[in-house]
Amino acid sequence: MLGRALVTLAYLAPCFCKVYEDVAQLPGLSYDFIVAGGGTAGLVVANRLTENSKFKVLVLEAGVSNVGVLDSEIPFLVGNLFGPTIYEWNYTTTPQSGLNGRVLSYPRAHMLGGCSSHNGMVYSRGSADDFNRYADLTGEPGWSWDQILLYFFKNEKISAPADHHNIQGQFNPSVHSTKGVTSVSLPGFDWPIFYHKVLQTTKELPEEFPFNLDTNSGKPLGLGWRQSTIGDGTRSSSATSYLASEFTQRENLHVLVHAQVSQLVDPSNVAGKVVFGGVRFSQGASQFTAKATKEIILSAGTVGTPNILMHSGIGDQTILKPLGIPTVLDLPSVGKGVQDHPFFSAVWSVNFTQTLESITQNTTRFDEAFAEWNKSHTGPFAMLGPTHIAWLRLDPNSSIFENFTDPSAGQDTPHIELSFSPGVGLAPLTGPGNFLSIGVVASDFDLFTLREALKSAQRFFKAPVWQDAIIGPTQNLENITTDALDAFIRNAVTPSSHLVGSAVMSARDAEDGVVIPDLLIKGARALRIIDASVFPIIPSAHTQAATYAVAERAADLIKQRWM
Repeated sequence: MLGRALVTLAYLAPCFCKVYEDVAQLPGLSYDFIVAGGGTAGLVVANRLTENSKFKVLVLEAGVSNVGVLDSEIPFLVGNLFGPTIYEWNYTTTPQSGLNGRVLSYPRAHMLGGCSSHNGMVYSRGSADDFNRYADLTGEPGWSWDQILLYFFKNEKISAPADHHNIQGQFNPSVHSTKGVTSVSLPGFDWPIFYHKVLQTTKELPEEFPFNLDTNSGKPLGLGWRQSTIGDGTRSSSATSYLASEFTQRENLHVLVHAQVSQLVDPSNVAGKVVFGGVRFSQGASQFTAKATKEIILSAGTVGTPNILMHSGIGDQTILKPLGIPTVLDLPSVGKGVQDHPFFSAVWSVNFTQTLESITQNTTRFDEAFAEWNKSHTGPFAMLGPTHIAWLRLDPNSSIFENFTDPSAGQDTPHIELSFSPGVGLAPLTGPGNFLSIGVVASDFDLFTLREALKSAQRFFKAPVWQDAIIGPTQNLENITTDALDAFIRNAVTPSSHLVGSAVMSARDAEDGVVIPDLLIKGARALRIIDASVFPIIPSAHTQAATYAVAERAADLIKQRWM
């Protein structure tokens, strides 16, 4: 990949003293709270708990430190992080019957900050309907939109884009916060031809693609500017924000990397509920036990959290018993009900050169762009490719509704996401030239919705403003049969890496579910799950922002319990 050696060696970030590489550096292994997983949610919880100097917190992160990883810091270079690398768990799926038996890579971060350190940095909250449905399903009004919005604000710090252009008319400041921790900004580099044509399309085709000043208002439908977790031209992850230097200096916060939690230990029964005394973790070939006097918090993610639970005897006993794992707590919902958004890209060739290919296919321009970022954190490296997002609903008269109930949370909730990019990024499959791409993301309607999403994308580029620019699609997906299109989709779809639902929250008296609405595990004491695994239904959004908000609220719930 262009400039990889240069990028890897050119810059080193500062090291902060309270992120430890070796267990021997820790002052001890007994803490008030142990957080298993230093990812998007885990570092939020650790930060907020250690605001109280009386609370001593240990974070155990299986992966490496994020410090000095330029491919994580530079938004444009995110593609370099994906496997097989040391920054990845390098997971693959089982053969997917709906995708012609394909085995797919499944990106999950193996580094401090979790997926916030190597995702696409999209900041999207979903619809108000999504959170009101969570409140209804759990019987807990604290998960409703009006209540959770306070926690979106607590997390978010709206920041100037890297180029410091005037952002008036590109977002609605009244639905954002400037006082949070994680930086959120608008695109920080100008692609003027592309921007003009995208926005002009909202005027020429307003019924299908109305302009939405701010898709994070709780009513996302329409096309608006993409908001990203980027500040000062660099990625803002949970590791760079919630573990910033002013926080890592806290004497009561300790973070250990290369520390993989395998199971909960020392179970006992207190008043009919299971209580665990600590966690077992490995570093290198050695095993260690850390003790928690108040709570253990699992934040290992939608894959890691149920893995720890089941190795600890918490799960469906009919699955655990054949594996020789004694059942400590029979919770059949553990590891089940997982959801993601299917994704594929469509690409069009264009006759103008203001696209990502002007950088990715030109070594000189690539090196110049890196040098600019290295000097001032500005230029094209200060953002990722996609610049606008459209959130759309299917036609209410679509034939799909004859056989399927609408799975969306309400009439303001999209079925489809179209992500617009002035190019195809760092790994083009299209050969030399200049291109535009649309990332198509859809909900559980699968083939029908993906077909409709593609048709919508095709209509977008038929707006008059594009007619002097579009050469044509790189693949003929318009004049083919439905069966042929379905075959293409089955062979092209990949996961969006929005995995949720393996340890869902449900009402306190519900027979299913893994955690009650305050995220304590059913049938246990002092054991919580705080990560994306608790979402009962996938939000109509990228999951990063919602995970931050859940973690912020959960931290408040813990403090209310122990303060």
